[in-house]
Amino acid sequence: MKKILVTGADGFIGSHLVEKLVCDGYAVKAFVLYNSFNSWGWLDESPLDVKNELEVFAGDIRDAHGVKTAMEGCDAVLNLAALIAIPYSYHSPDTYVDTNVKGALNVVQAARELGIEKVVQTSTSEVYGTARFVPITEEHPLQGQSPYSASKIGADQIAMSFYRSFGTPVALIRPFNTYGPRQSARAVIPTIITQLLNGKRKIKLGALTPTRDFNYVKDTVQGFISVMNSHNSIGEVINIGSNFEVSIGDTAKIIAEAMNVDIEIETDEIRLRPEKSEVNRLWADNSKAKRLLGWEPQYGGREGFKRGLKETIDWFADKDNLKKYKADVYNI
Repeated sequence: MKKILVTGADGFIGSHLVEKLVCDGYAVKAFVLYNSFNSWGWLDESPLDVKNELEVFAGDIRDAHGVKTAMEGCDAVLNLAALIAIPYSYHSPDTYVDTNVKGALNVVQAARELGIEKVVQTSTSEVYGTARFVPITEEHPLQGQSPYSASKIGADQIAMSFYRSFGTPVALIRPFNTYGPRQSARAVIPTIITQLLNGKRKIKLGALTPTRDFNYVKDTVQGFISVMNSHNSIGEVINIGSNFEVSIGDTAKIIAEAMNVDIEIETDEIRLRPEKSEVNRLWADNSKAKRLLGWEPQYGGREGFKRGLKETIDWFADKDNLKKYKADVYNI
């Protein structure tokens, strides 16, 4: 692949992915959400040598004409543009259908018409819902337990339908819970870290017993690049996960230990999901990614998780980074 379009390039994972692609020598067009401030989101924080190499396209994934215009002249498109906050999907589900499902349709429709060599559509482990068996393989049933996860199931199915109907070269990457520098404080790891860095020792969290398979952002980014470059990924759904399961409560304890503080956890009712919507267990089987792509996590297992957390804590501890977050406000 020579020229790559990354949608959602202004976001957490997207900005890390853009930076890695540029550093690896790819020509990158970064699709950012149009706004009157001319903000490129997290790409505004990228090193100057990265920004100087970027072609930036401001648009909206919901606009078919804009999406197709952005994709012209590109060899591959990595579609990360999405609404991802689960609590906000309870509040405004219509926007999730528009952005996630219609956005995916716009991408694969344009890819078909333009003859794009590769489309990597971003899925999420949330589409599995609470695990019926572990570790979770790509054959696990899909369960829409929130409007967000339902919209991502729809997006996945739209993308794969174009592969099956028209031979559009689509690959589906399904990352488990990615964490790292720049992540929104609506996510649990930045929530814990930012509260502690702001001097709180009694921290507010939602449910503590659900388990997650946390994947450090550098591993997720390498997963995207591996899926993009492998012919074996076409028509496939591929989990990208660490194959390490840890509860939210234990995650808080590991972070507190890394930051050398004692904490007390307070359950905040507003942070709890509706009972049938909570995904109680996620644990990735990543053997397919290893087999098809040669990818495997560099931050896997408990020790890898601790290394990833240290890098994350160090980033948030920088006062210039921490001041971007409102740790005392719950952001849905």
